[in-house]
Amino acid sequence: MEITKSILNDLSYQLTGAAIEVHKILGPGLLESIYHQCLKHELTLRGINFISEMIIPVNYKDMALMSNLRCDLLIENCLVVELKAVETILPVHEAQLMTYMKLMKAPRGILLNFNVANLFHEGRKTYVNEFFTYLKEK
Repeated sequence: MEITKSILNDLSYQLTGAAIEVHKILGPGLLESIYHQCLKHELTLRGINFISEMIIPVNYKDMALMSNLRCDLLIENCLVVELKAVETILPVHEAQLMTYMKLMKAPRGILLNFNVANLFHEGRKTYVNEFFTYLKEK
């Protein structure tokens, strides 16, 4: 399946719905690992393909490096999802997601912070990079 902006928008919409469902049931204040488990279950119920805790490949000048970098979720091999349960999203969290997107050649990333009152308005940030600009609209 060729990834288009339209497909990516739909995946983002479905992910957001799944995350809102988890947040609606659990609320804020739990560990990130709990939200991660529940979001994986919700995605599975919705028939969305993903990889959890994927080791991110790092290459430097034709040398493959061993790394402990792990992507919380990679949806349909094009959408990187980083989960948090923190008081405040810091610039380092955003940089982490953007770097993961670059290393995995993913056009979009979503940062979800479950430690908020309203996940849709306060706890979700979407990012795109240069790979996004090359995608077809439909």
